[in-house]
Amino acid sequence: MALKESAERVQSRLRDMGYDHRVVELPDSTRTAEEAAAAIGCEVAQIAKSIIFRLSGSNEPVLVVASGVNRVNEKLVSSSLNVKLKKADADFVREHTGFVIGGVAPIGHLERITTIIDEDLLKFGTIWAAAGHPKAVFSCTPEELTAMTAGQVMAIQ
Repeated sequence: MALKESAERVQSRLRDMGYDHRVVELPDSTRTAEEAAAAIGCEVAQIAKSIIFRLSGSNEPVLVVASGVNRVNEKLVSSSLNVKLKKADADFVREHTGFVIGGVAPIGHLERITTIIDEDLLKFGTIWAAAGHPKAVFSCTPEELTAMTAGQVMAIQ
């Protein structure tokens, strides 16, 4: 079965970067970390949820890839980056990533996005990330995710 266009974009990006990971579309929603973990059969903490913020002033996007059990402490991340983060609305997310909230992948965006990786994801051998659609996911190691996103690992809570 063919992938949705946005999921195919993620699959193509994985292939272009030299990874053989497969994007899979699940029958159940993976819009939330809890739904994704239930559909995949893993711990909620193994879900790498992608949350887009915007920089106050420049309005540039920042992606925080967080463990499914963690909440992003915006003040801590802002302080670590020496910038002010603000919440991004659905239009901003789609405009900068090309994905809808609930399906934002950590790769395959419409533009280069500064990426922060939650250090808690490094506790796992395998993690699962959204793949461009609310029912699409792919698995990888935390180290692969860090490499493919050129992400900076840090505490987010």
